Amino acid sequence: MNTPLWDDSEWPPLPRFSGTVRADVCVIGLGGSGLAALEELAERGVNAVGLDAGAVGAGAAGRNGGFVLAGLANFFPAMVAAYGSETAAALYQHTVDEIRRQVAVLPGSIRQTGSLRIAADAAELEACRVHLAALRYHGFAGEPYAGPEGEGLLLPTDGVMQPLRRVRALAGRLRARGGLLYENSPVRKIAPGAVVTDAGTVLCDTVIAAVDGRLEKLFPELSPRVRTARLQMLATAPAPEVSFPRPVYWRNGYEYWQQRPDHTVALGGFRDQALQDEWTSDAEPTEFIQGLLEKFLRGHLQVRAPITHRWAASVAYTADGLPVLEEVAPKVWAVGAYSGTGNIVGALTARAAARLACGQPAEWARLLDAARAHRRKS
Repeated sequence: MNTPLWDDSEWPPLPRFSGTVRADVCVIGLGGSGLAALEELAERGVNAVGLDAGAVGAGAAGRNGGFVLAGLANFFPAMVAAYGSETAAALYQHTVDEIRRQVAVLPGSIRQTGSLRIAADAAELEACRVHLAALRYHGFAGEPYAGPEGEGLLLPTDGVMQPLRRVRALAGRLRARGGLLYENSPVRKIAPGAVVTDAGTVLCDTVIAAVDGRLEKLFPELSPRVRTARLQMLATAPAPEVSFPRPVYWRNGYEYWQQRPDHTVALGGFRDQALQDEWTSDAEPTEFIQGLLEKFLRGHLQVRAPITHRWAASVAYTADGLPVLEEVAPKVWAVGAYSGTGNIVGALTARAAARLACGQPAEWARLLDAARAHRRKS
């Protein structure tokens, strides 16, 4: 148990880091966000080294639900209320553009099926109507939906991916360009001008730590604002008895599922049913949450296929729903806490950190600052 559905192909291990290497930037974390930072640095001709304590995509980047969603953790009306209309719309537009960019950069990695927000009750159905009205008012795509899954909202710009395959493809692209990536090389110390591992040291001008889950463990100064949670999932053998052409958010996103082209079903959720237990950095599945998932799979989704995988991942949350993009020490940038929406938001935040590390402006960073400033005033 605790092997994700997505780990379905061989991955030749990358080397462990050893010795002493000089680089302009050291990126800690080889998930989707760390690799996005490395891509941005490579495009700017910056000499960079990437390290990970485990394997490429071994964290949440390769263990999530595979959703590709526009927006942030909060639904769009909540973004408008918290961050202001202009800033919320600009943030949302950036995520729409990032989906488009990822589709172009890695053809076939994202299926733009659209996504569904399905209401679990009358109150949520009304919330879906408000959600749709807010999107349309600001010029974004959305449609009312009623179908076999239930009633709610269709978001046509969204989609799904095989998350571990995507991050491995990104790592492959970087290595083909000569990128220096090292697995199984946990960082023991971040010192001025150096990142120290068990077997070596990266001498560098700047550090970008893009680790999402357990970010507050790496930088304790973030702990008042950042908390790590466990997200649990399961998956089945092919289930031709059901058909879910689009990924589904249900009960305000507490439950979520997708069905792959091979008819396997991946389902996650119910974190709120044991909230105190799920605020943890432990990434092992639990009998209680897995039991709720299985009951929902059989009862609500009507899936009869056997369960083949159960797994969990650590992700970090913030109280304001905004990701962390912060210079926590001179030339040390912390990136993470995507609140469960890291596939798109993580890439935007890490690429912004790379630009800032190069002394360049980053519009995404400016918008995050504006969102926080508006929230403080309101």
